Amino acid sequence: MKEQISNDETSLFSKKVSRRDMLKTAGISGVGVVIGASGLGGMLALSDSKAKGQTNDTVPFYGPHQAGITTEAQDNLYFASLEVTSEKRSDLIQLFKDWTEAAAQMTSGKSVGEASSNRSMPPKDTGEVEELSPSNLTITFGVGPSLFTKNGKDRFGLKSKQPAELKDLPSFSLDALEESWSGGDICIQACADDLQVAFHAVRNLVRIGRGKTIIHWAQTGFQRTKKADSQKTTPRNLFGFKDGTVNPDTKKSSEMNQHVWVKPGDGPSWLAGGSYMVVRRIQMYIEVWDRTTLKEQENTFGRHRDSGAPLGMKNEFDTVDEHVKDENGNRIIPENSHMILSRGDGTVKILRRPYSYADGMDPKTGSFNAGLLFICFQRSPSKQFIPMQERLSKNDKLNEYIIHRGSAIFACLPGVKKGGYIGESLFG
Repeated sequence: MKEQISNDETSLFSKKVSRRDMLKTAGISGVGVVIGASGLGGMLALSDSKAKGQTNDTVPFYGPHQAGITTEAQDNLYFASLEVTSEKRSDLIQLFKDWTEAAAQMTSGKSVGEASSNRSMPPKDTGEVEELSPSNLTITFGVGPSLFTKNGKDRFGLKSKQPAELKDLPSFSLDALEESWSGGDICIQACADDLQVAFHAVRNLVRIGRGKTIIHWAQTGFQRTKKADSQKTTPRNLFGFKDGTVNPDTKKSSEMNQHVWVKPGDGPSWLAGGSYMVVRRIQMYIEVWDRTTLKEQENTFGRHRDSGAPLGMKNEFDTVDEHVKDENGNRIIPENSHMILSRGDGTVKILRRPYSYADGMDPKTGSFNAGLLFICFQRSPSKQFIPMQERLSKNDKLNEYIIHRGSAIFACLPGVKKGGYIGESLFG
C-alpha cells in the first residue's frame, strides 16, 4: 500500500515546489534552484535516477583510455586535488572501486547509488542534477608522487611502482608557487557542458571519499561554449589569443601514441595506456595587458590576434617560418615570443586542455583574480613539458603579464573495463 503523506507535509511540499517553479519562471538558476531543491529533504533525489535530458550527450566511462584526455573539450571544468588521510591500503583500493561505480553511473546520466525510500537518512546522491542531461560529463582520475612516497615513507606499499617520470616538477624561473594551489595525492578532473553537472560529479566523489580523503585545492574553469561557437574554432584565453593551435591531432592514433599515451616499456607496466598530466595555475595580469598596444600583444604571442596566424602569415594553421624577415632585415616573429619558445624545433608536442578561471577580485591588488588553469597531457614530462617550460620561464615575453601560482603533476591511470575498477593495474 502506498505510503500516505500528511496534510501538513503535502502543504509544505506544494509550497516549496511552487517556489522552485517561481524561480524558474523568473529565470533564476544555479545556486537558487539548488537551495530550493535541498529544502525538500532529499525527495527530489528519490525520483527516477535517469537524467531527463538528451540521449546523445554521454561519453563512455569504460574503455582502453580514460575519457577527458582526448575527448573534445567541454564547456566547463571542476578540478580537485585531494589528500589521502587513511593509512590503509585496503581503504584506498575500496575507494577506487567505489569511485569507479559512481563515475560510471554519473557519466551515463544516472544518480549515485540506488534510491531509497527511507526519508530519515540522507540520500546517496546530492540531487542537484536531477532533470539535467549528462552534458558530456567525463571524469578523469590521476595519482600524484605523494601517493607513493611522502617524507620518505612508503605509504601504501607502492614505492616500487612509482614511475621515474612521476616526481615533483623542478623549480622554474619566476615561479611564485603557493602550497595551497600545488601538489596532491589524487586528482579528479570533471569536465561537462554544464558546470553544475561537473561540480556534482566532484562533490559526490569527495562525499564517497569522506573519512579517507580531504580536498587539498579545487578550481573551476570555463571556455567558450559550444553553443556560442558552433564552428568549433580554437578556444581563446583571457588575453584574447587562441590557445591550442599546435595540439597533436586527437583523431590520429599515431600522434596520440607518439605524444600522449604511455607505452609498454616506458616505465612500470601498470601505467601503459595512461598519460602524465601537468597542471599549472597561472594568474594573468589582465589590467596590465589591457593597456598594452595590439602590436606588442601580437609580438608577445608571435601570432595575429584576430586570425591566430603566425606573424607575417594569413591563416592560423600556416606553417611557421621563424626566420622570415621584414624589409629592414628584422625577424617578423620575435625570438622570445611565446609561440617560438614553446614550439622549440617543432618535433615535441603536448596535448593542451586548458580552462580559464575568474575568481572575483584579488584582495591584495584590487584587480581581477583571473587566469588560466593550464592542463596538458603527455607521454614523458621530462622530454615534453619540462624542457618547454624551462625555455619559457627564462625568456618568454609573456612573463611580463603572468605569474605561476600553482603546480602539480599526476599519472592519469589507464582506462578500465566493465567489471574492473580504475587503478586496478596499480594495485594488482
